[in-house]
Amino acid sequence: MKILVCIKQVPDMECRFRVNGAGTWYEEGDLAFRINEYDEYAVEQAVRLKEQLGGEPEVTVLSIGPDRVQESIRKTLAMGGDQGVHIRDEAAATKDPWQIAALIASYARGKGFDLVLTGMQSQDRGSAQVGVLVAEMLGYPCATTLVGFSYDDGVVTARRELEGGTKAVVRFRLPAVATCQLGLNVPRYPTLPNIMKAKRKEIEAIAVSSLADEPRRAGTRLLYLPQKRGSARVIEGEMSSQLEELVEILKTKCASTR
Repeated sequence: MKILVCIKQVPDMECRFRVNGAGTWYEEGDLAFRINEYDEYAVEQAVRLKEQLGGEPEVTVLSIGPDRVQESIRKTLAMGGDQGVHIRDEAAATKDPWQIAALIASYARGKGFDLVLTGMQSQDRGSAQVGVLVAEMLGYPCATTLVGFSYDDGVVTARRELEGGTKAVVRFRLPAVATCQLGLNVPRYPTLPNIMKAKRKEIEAIAVSSLADEPRRAGTRLLYLPQKRGSARVIEGEMSSQLEELVEILKTKCASTR
């Protein structure tokens, strides 16, 4: 069995963000980066499946971006991945989900991957589109938002989280694509011996220009920080008096905007 896990390196959400000069993305210079949280569940699930099958599956971890993403790939190799693939692309942050999926599918096509795992979505863009698009481009079935996973003789039984917190159980045969959600598992911390071993594992570097041509972007979105508004006004007292005061405030504001 061959497993491909797609990860993305994202900025730590606790960082302070500033929009870049072109208004197309954020300034990256002062940010700390880490593996996208949802992708860690995908890596953990791949390693657990490898352990279940006695180490037979080969786990490949792929990431797209500048040289700094190799740090995140190394961490996944320390978690139990076998080899890494780095698609070098300094402009990865400007690409839309369709373009990213096209690069992944271009690499994966013809390599015989039985299972492709991704995070449900990225923490910076949150589009939740890449995994589904990869499945469509490869012609694989796709199950999204997995919170439960079991494998037996080529068949995956998965529990999906739907809107409103409801759950649904689906079964599908490999090859397939699945996207992983919070609650699927608890990602392991790499041990020191595994961190040392990961330094000797191969990371294949691929120039983005060597892959299939990318489709054109639908358009450019500009980013901006929301304008600061005035402080909130707290209305106190009995409910009836609060309502009366609120109505008067709304009347005043409506009159001032005419």
